[in-house]
Amino acid sequence: MPKTDRRWSALALIVTAQFMVILDVAIVNVALPSIKSDLHFSDTNLQWVITAYAILFGGALLLGGRLADLLGRRRLFISGLALFAASSLLCGLAWSEASLIGFRAVQGLGGALLAPAALSLLMTIFAEGRERNLALGIYGAASGSGAAAGVLLGGLLTSYLSWSWIFFINVPVGLAAIALTPLLLDDSRADAAHRHFDLPGAASITAGLMLLVYALTRATSDGWGAPLTIALLAASGALVVAFVVIELRSRWPLLPLRIFRNRTLSAANAAMAIVGATAFSEFFVLTLYLQDVLHYSAVQSGAAFAAFALSVVVMSNVAQLIVGRIGVRPTLTAGLVAFAASVAYLTRLPVEGHYFWDLFPAFVLGGAAMGLSFVPVTIASLSGVQRADAGVASGLINTSRQIGGAIGLAAASTIAATSTGNYVSAHGVAASSSVALDHGFQTALYTLTGLLLVGAVIVLAFVRPTRRAEPSGEAIALREAA
Repeated sequence: MPKTDRRWSALALIVTAQFMVILDVAIVNVALPSIKSDLHFSDTNLQWVITAYAILFGGALLLGGRLADLLGRRRLFISGLALFAASSLLCGLAWSEASLIGFRAVQGLGGALLAPAALSLLMTIFAEGRERNLALGIYGAASGSGAAAGVLLGGLLTSYLSWSWIFFINVPVGLAAIALTPLLLDDSRADAAHRHFDLPGAASITAGLMLLVYALTRATSDGWGAPLTIALLAASGALVVAFVVIELRSRWPLLPLRIFRNRTLSAANAAMAIVGATAFSEFFVLTLYLQDVLHYSAVQSGAAFAAFALSVVVMSNVAQLIVGRIGVRPTLTAGLVAFAASVAYLTRLPVEGHYFWDLFPAFVLGGAAMGLSFVPVTIASLSGVQRADAGVASGLINTSRQIGGAIGLAAASTIAATSTGNYVSAHGVAASSSVALDHGFQTALYTLTGLLLVGAVIVLAFVRPTRRAEPSGEAIALREAA
């Protein structure tokens, strides 16, 4: 096929793989009651179906990004696909608590290898500028809508087939992607004179991020002041500090700290952490609101998010055109402010809520705002990045979203639970009453609104204005070779 067609076919393959990984973060949520019943999970261990995936996925993204740079991005892409598909099959065949939790952890590792390799391949296929922005718009539509689509698809598969199919569906997709990869994607790796690997840095940051996600998960059940929570957070902090020290002294760092001199990249990662925190938390809070307050079924809850997912897809593809006209900073700022407005609208959720009056407008605006935010924040996170650092920069922005999501989810859960408890104490109602739960959800949404406004201020202050630039000679050569 013509080279141009091949590049866009390659993009379709990359986007499909990314959508599959993001989808799997959310698809499990609505299937948890069925999983609990069939595999006889205890209430304490049920959370590990999600947590095991999150720990390995969030903790190993930086490692996956640097491995892609050093060992070859296509090679890591195929390895991640194979591991993800195989572990998905095993998840669907799981026979006990321990087996499903273990296979979910392996699935998270597969996602951590796959996601940064996919984004770094996109960077090397498309030159910085208009075409890359267009590609990132399509990529952003998949990434931004994956969580919302996961809730919908999870409800349908669980209700009409069984919970196993939320995992089985990944297998044919993964195998088809593996078969197409050698035909559509050329291998690439960092143009470095060495192939040394920063093992101490990899061990410290991977362990530190895993401990952080685990600590945040424990905090939601044990409390932020629990001795174990404090100990885990302290250990995580010590490992992250050790990682920084190692990177400053390493001749071949896993994460070259010089990339943070790029002010736009640093601000973009902060903004992505905030977008991730808000998205993860909003889906969690609204799913509980739909099921525990409005008493929606799993299918109804999933269908409710269809408007959100559709808005993300539409606006993600429009966002790259807006970026081309007005630049990254105003587009991203507008996206974050619109996202804040949509969440602020949801703070008034009533106990006797009506979908089309109380949720639908915020879902449409929120989905559009997420698409308008995700594309420019991804462009900003990759602007000015050297080709040798494509994998690690891709791993970093994915890590920011995942770790931001974990922190946001833990904080929102704690805020909602604390607010509900305070309402119960003040009004003498049951903790499971709709009015008490609704009060807690509203408080969490107020917090998310403020967080998004902080993100908009960060973008205004630190993201550099961009001007339309012609691609460099190296970029043109890369594009012609693709």
